[in-house]
Amino acid sequence: MRAEVRAVRAKRSGKGRRRAGLLAAGGALALAAVTACGGGTSSGSAAPQQGFTEAPQAGGALTVWVDSTRLAAAQLYHKEHPSVKMTIVTYDGDANGSNYLQTKVDLFDRTGSGWPDVVFSTQNNEVSWAVHAGFTAPLNKGLIPQSTLAGWATGANNPCLVNGTLYCLRNDLAQTVLWYNSALMKRWGYQVPATWEQYEALGQKVAAQHPGYLVGSAGDTFTPEIFMWASKCGANQITGPKKVTVNTTSANCTRMASLLDTLIKDKTMSTSSVFSSDFDKNDAGKILMLPGPAWYGGALFQGTFKTPKGQIAVAPMPQWSGDSAPSVGNVGGGTWLLSAHSKNLKAATAFLTWVTTSNDYQAKVAPGYPAYAPAAKTWLANQASSGYYTGDITAPLQAAANQVWPGWGYGQFSQEAIWASTVTPGLNAGKAIVSMLPAWQKAIVNYASSDGYQVKQ
Repeated sequence: MRAEVRAVRAKRSGKGRRRAGLLAAGGALALAAVTACGGGTSSGSAAPQQGFTEAPQAGGALTVWVDSTRLAAAQLYHKEHPSVKMTIVTYDGDANGSNYLQTKVDLFDRTGSGWPDVVFSTQNNEVSWAVHAGFTAPLNKGLIPQSTLAGWATGANNPCLVNGTLYCLRNDLAQTVLWYNSALMKRWGYQVPATWEQYEALGQKVAAQHPGYLVGSAGDTFTPEIFMWASKCGANQITGPKKVTVNTTSANCTRMASLLDTLIKDKTMSTSSVFSSDFDKNDAGKILMLPGPAWYGGALFQGTFKTPKGQIAVAPMPQWSGDSAPSVGNVGGGTWLLSAHSKNLKAATAFLTWVTTSNDYQAKVAPGYPAYAPAAKTWLANQASSGYYTGDITAPLQAAANQVWPGWGYGQFSQEAIWASTVTPGLNAGKAIVSMLPAWQKAIVNYASSDGYQVKQ
């Protein structure tokens, strides 16, 4: 076996620290050509697959692109399948919406070569351009059995569907739940809120009785994905490949914006990023509650904040009183795409299936909550047996995985970038979020229109 490594700087856009567990390292592109001691896949032509025209099947090395976090997945696959020749490329994973993958695919399209067989992206909206570009192959037209595809959590693969055809597979979920400090809750005699109304009331009580302690944070660019998405705010309803409905001033939007404004004014809702040194220094030790994605447990509380074990618990995301259909948001969770240009479909499909469903990776190694439900069960069991958390973390995380509101879509434009440029500056200047909802809508419309979307308001 031999390995050759080289690095190429990848141009990146966007600001802010990467989310722990979802990030690529340093913006560099490193290539590790790993040649197994045994032979690769056999050459020859695979049977034609419905939905796209296959490239001539030549076999050879399997080229897989991953971010630094998913490098462990590719390396483990090679270890378990030593006869498969692999070329593993680490890149930024399209971190912060860098569009590096799309830029490279455009180049490969012009030169007629260079496409990877399988690629991982930290973004959930890659199919918004990749299908039109003819890059990603349909998976539910014969490549992967329906019996396998049925194993994903409800709605998990929605970002991959275009007119009923599946063009990618979700790697992990980032469903939101309510993280809270169980020890403080018990000490102060508080009840975990089941509704947003109770959550707001508790935040106001904390402001009066325990000033300095927090019930949440609204300082990150993914704030709308935690709060507005969970409130069924119709800011991002993708209704077709190039159609979107935008309404940020509905009751569902204003009720959550008002709640955030109230708690920000009371100083129980932070306006600092949970990844900032300021938050880590001043706020990490004063968290009573923190609505956020499934990966907050390991990435923030265990990793960044170093919260002692036996304190952190998980509860269902609060719901609005009278709403009979529970809804949560989603912050992240990547996707795997199989190239329609692959000359090694058999090996590529085998890798894609393994990396998204195998307990060896998804349940035992992967940092995030697996989108594939059977692997998620084992992953949850491992988390529960770690001794770090208190109470039952399985039930709320498992339930939330099937409650992500489908009305928030995955357009080509970045909602995080829009929020960062439109709402965050005003928030830092002391403006109320409610007052900025019209400006948020205008910005979404402008971004969507510039990307060729037909916008309905």
